[in-house]
Amino acid sequence: QVQVVESGGGLVQPGGSLRLSCAASGFPFSLYSMNWYRQAPGKARVLVASITSDGGTTNYAASVQGRFTISRDNAENTGYLQMNSLKPEDTAVDSCNALRRLGPSQVYSHWGQGTQVTVSS
Repeated sequence: QVQVVESGGGLVQPGGSLRLSCAASGFPFSLYSMNWYRQAPGKARVLVASITSDGGTTNYAASVQGRFTISRDNAENTGYLQMNSLKPEDTAVDSCNALRRLGPSQVYSHWGQGTQVTVSS
């Protein structure tokens, strides 16, 4: 059974840190890129960070550049998002996506259920 399960969300004060985990099972995680998205209340879901299947290349949204670090441990079928210097505007439901490109217009895409990140004093 394909599963993507996020954990590590919660309530943190501004300036604090959280590490989100994305545990994958039931598919070859090492062949998939991994992406973290977030969706704040009343706003569209946006891409926060991405990492290639081998971990060689990472990309970040400008709003989190320098504060967040995406990583993965393919041996453990797990991805991570280290979130530092958190701000209230980081409050959102964060979701992990694993993506495998099969061609120009075909992908395998697996989503987790999301985890709530709340930054508030």
